[in-house]
Amino acid sequence: MIVMKFGGSSVESATAIARVATIVQARVDRRPVVVVSAMGKTTNRLLAMARSAADGQQSEAMRQLEELKEYHRLEASQIVRDEDKAELAALLDGHFDELAQMVAEIAEVEEFSPRMVDAVSSMGERLSSRIVTLGFRHAGMDAAHVDSRSVLITDTRHTQASPLFPRTYARMRDVVAPLAAKQVVVMGGFIGSMQDGATTTLGRGGSDYSASIVGAGIGAEEIQIWTDVDGMLTCDPRIVPGGYRIKTISFAEAAELAYFGAKVLHPATVLPAVEKNIPVLVLNSRNPEVSGTRIVKETVPCRNVIKSIACKTGITVVKVQSLRMLMAHGFLHRIFEVFDRFQTPVDMVTTSEVSVSLTIDNDRNLDEIREELTRIAEVEVERDRAIVSVVGDNVRGTPGIGARIFRSLAGINVLMVSQGASQLNFSFVIDGTEVRPAMQSLHAEFFSTLDPEVFA
Repeated sequence: MIVMKFGGSSVESATAIARVATIVQARVDRRPVVVVSAMGKTTNRLLAMARSAADGQQSEAMRQLEELKEYHRLEASQIVRDEDKAELAALLDGHFDELAQMVAEIAEVEEFSPRMVDAVSSMGERLSSRIVTLGFRHAGMDAAHVDSRSVLITDTRHTQASPLFPRTYARMRDVVAPLAAKQVVVMGGFIGSMQDGATTTLGRGGSDYSASIVGAGIGAEEIQIWTDVDGMLTCDPRIVPGGYRIKTISFAEAAELAYFGAKVLHPATVLPAVEKNIPVLVLNSRNPEVSGTRIVKETVPCRNVIKSIACKTGITVVKVQSLRMLMAHGFLHRIFEVFDRFQTPVDMVTTSEVSVSLTIDNDRNLDEIREELTRIAEVEVERDRAIVSVVGDNVRGTPGIGARIFRSLAGINVLMVSQGASQLNFSFVIDGTEVRPAMQSLHAEFFSTLDPEVFA
């Protein structure tokens, strides 16, 4: 068995779903389990609709709802058999009636709670997985739908739920695996449920994670992530056109790249795959002939010093300084306790005796964090920064990496540096306006020649 995950752009229209059906049909003998994201930008539209309701604009929310329903109806009707038209109409009416009830509830209380965020945003995958199932039947496949909420069991943390792995794997083994032996199984990514049945989500980008969980749960031989690029590249093509495809990369390197901004893969995706030693392939649904990127557990030998350069924009730097803390123990504990209390992850940290600089990519609770920190220190905030990360297994043992990086960054001010916490990664912070020239210079420095065994 294999798992095939298709992102929103891969199922955004009737044409895209038909293309996916062709790809899956060519692999039916490998007993695929297909995991899909919401169609196109549906999740964004669902959240905008709910926010309109919470802001007292219920009529506008209902207008958006009808518009979204028509989009799904128009695209789905083109890829459904005549005998399935009644089923399509019923599922659209049922799902959008449920959504209308949620909009009314949100408008009544004028609040978009985390519980309702999950309920509303889950609707995209609930719809797309049912529509794709009907589309597969239209293409001649024997397809069966499984509601992911019945098999992916999570804790009670809305919008960022964590799977309860023993229970989830047992459900996957008992429900999904036997069905996949006979039919093409289609599931929605991103969504799960608590043990009491309440809908939860794994966070944005969680469809990749779902695919990895499914793969680990059914003991898949391979997990395929189908997206709209040819694989993992040496640099973001929107910043540096002409980057090169990485043929093979290790789980550890891929995780570093994903965490520090590579958009192709969700950072948590590799964890269940690593645990079960299942290869992950990143492939292009618009160019399925390309062999993509293969992610494996073992270190991948490479004559190039690094594998790729990633960047994370929209970073905020928080500087905390207090002379009172000179030689005092517990300073770091007190600082990080504040970030922990407001559930705000920290990406990079640099320290001295009396000051700490750190970066966050979620400033939702920054005002409260800053207020708490000013009780123990002076606090300075710098917004619109970016983290650039040079990633590769050879970073750990190659002399002169730092010299080459800083030489290529001549004229660009480096605000923070982190090297050593991860032996695969040399990261630094710069102003957000200087990301493009920095990435272009680094790419020219490290990829003027290529190891043909690793890059294409």
